[in-house]
Amino acid sequence: MFPSVAPPTHRHFLIHKPYGYLSQFIGEAKKKKLGEFHHFPEGIMAIGRLDEDSEGLLLLTTDGRMSEHIRSKKVEKEYYAQVDGLINEGAIAQLQGGVEIGIHNVRYQTTPCQARQLDPAPTFAPRSRKIRDDRHGPTSWVSITLTEGKYRQIRKMTAAVGFPTLRLIRVRVGSLHLGAMQPGEVVEVQTFEC
Repeated sequence: MFPSVAPPTHRHFLIHKPYGYLSQFIGEAKKKKLGEFHHFPEGIMAIGRLDEDSEGLLLLTTDGRMSEHIRSKKVEKEYYAQVDGLINEGAIAQLQGGVEIGIHNVRYQTTPCQARQLDPAPTFAPRSRKIRDDRHGPTSWVSITLTEGKYRQIRKMTAAVGFPTLRLIRVRVGSLHLGAMQPGEVVEVQTFEC
């Protein structure tokens, strides 16, 4: 009889990825990476990505199956985007219905999503690099919730409706929320309930 082997114990983390950091642990020496915030276990991976200019909730795990599930179209991801100008109902309706964007020089029609203006504007810790000031005109905030995640999709979607993104923060993945986490904060959780 063979001895039973215990299944591997996986570890899971939430991190508030700050502006200016890559969603990775190795890479270009001069770039800031997630490993600067915490001593993560070997085999840790980011579930999805937030580009260097984006902020917010990022999930990390040692469980590849969990990563695959959360990246699937079954799990919603919600973003708050600060956009250039005062977004209007027409632009919100376009976002909701899906817009055409370019992905690696190929035209792509985004799937319908949830979008709404945020009024009042959300409050977040100031970004490490100032966005701009009121001399350059007004800004507004929009919430966009989707289940797909193409390269720089939110930025491309808001630009397609005439309101370029100035600041992008992921606030929710499934039922997991950024909440009051501060930039760079890391929280270990038992599992992801998405």
